[in-house]
Amino acid sequence: MTRIEQWRLRPAARHTLSRVVHGAMSWLVTVPALVSAQAVYDVNTQVLTVPVVDVAGQPYRDVKLRLDPDGRVSLLSLVGPPGAPAPELTSRAAAATATAQGSGNACTAVRPFYWEIGDRAQKLAGGSVDSAVSLVTYEAATPMSIASASKWIYAAYVAERRGGNLTIEDIQFLNFRSGYDNMSFGGCDTRDTVASCVARNSNGVRTPADVDRFYYNGGHMQKHASLPAPGMGLGALDNAGLAAEVRRVLGTDINLLYTQPQLAGGITTTARDYATFLRKLLAGQLKMSTWLGTSAVCTNPTMCTSAVYAPLPASLSWHYSVGHWIEDDPQADGAFSSPGAFGFYPWIDATRSYYGVLARVDFGGAVTDSIGCGALIRRAWMTGVVQ
Repeated sequence: MTRIEQWRLRPAARHTLSRVVHGAMSWLVTVPALVSAQAVYDVNTQVLTVPVVDVAGQPYRDVKLRLDPDGRVSLLSLVGPPGAPAPELTSRAAAATATAQGSGNACTAVRPFYWEIGDRAQKLAGGSVDSAVSLVTYEAATPMSIASASKWIYAAYVAERRGGNLTIEDIQFLNFRSGYDNMSFGGCDTRDTVASCVARNSNGVRTPADVDRFYYNGGHMQKHASLPAPGMGLGALDNAGLAAEVRRVLGTDINLLYTQPQLAGGITTTARDYATFLRKLLAGQLKMSTWLGTSAVCTNPTMCTSAVYAPLPASLSWHYSVGHWIEDDPQADGAFSSPGAFGFYPWIDATRSYYGVLARVDFGGAVTDSIGCGALIRRAWMTGVVQ
């Protein structure tokens, strides 16, 4: 498992790599690290990509570093040397299954649920975890409202429509800095079109003071979708029309419907279908693949003045990318995700090797609990150790 760790750059080409965590082992090292290939710095994303770093004679590849607003540099990802120890799939699956079914850990409170982990080609592990106090069983084919997990799908739709070339305006809307942050929760009527939902109540009202500041709200995507060409031009579409258009662009092998024409939260689908979407991202079949983790913005108002509101505990300092979160708090593992308010939690790990889905419905505010359980299952999978 590659974890996010923070270290400070020095002017020289040789730096000290403060911690490397890979596979099931951790090494605390203080050794010279030689940058031995051409590094590329993206001024828009503040990400430095180094193809190869030599650490005591061992090559580490695809090192990605980001300069954070607090002046620290976050290690977003790296690939360890060839032959680095990694758990076998059987031990990964056993550890993840035992963790999902465990009693007394973070997964106990979220029962019943369905979970799944796979790679770009197929599902590798998963199953239903029932509850002794509920008759509900969630399975791979159980339809459910995924709430904010819809955001990742809309961002992927936009990236596909743009041929992978998002505009500056697209990015501002998709990482929630457009100022259109007055949409109420569940702010569309089932009979609305995309445009009539924007016109409803204060959904389409812009807050000038919030332009270029992060504010987590569905109004950004709703307004973006309604804009005429060269915008997305989806204003006339109702639930059925919107679902047909999204499937036309992302693939008819992804079954979904909209219960209200809200781009940021209106989708009902299954864990199986969302997994198909995630596999396409891992396989590079969707343009969104190249945008994972890019254009990241600070989301915690206690950490930066460029953030107004995030639906996370103040103790978490994740960043937000193009329609998805980067779980890069110092205590997290750098996964990409798009959790929904009712407990649906999809993710791709920081190495972009595996996807996961934790699927359930709890209208009592379930997102944080699902994140805790899903991250625990992910850690068990990446390490091969029961959590």
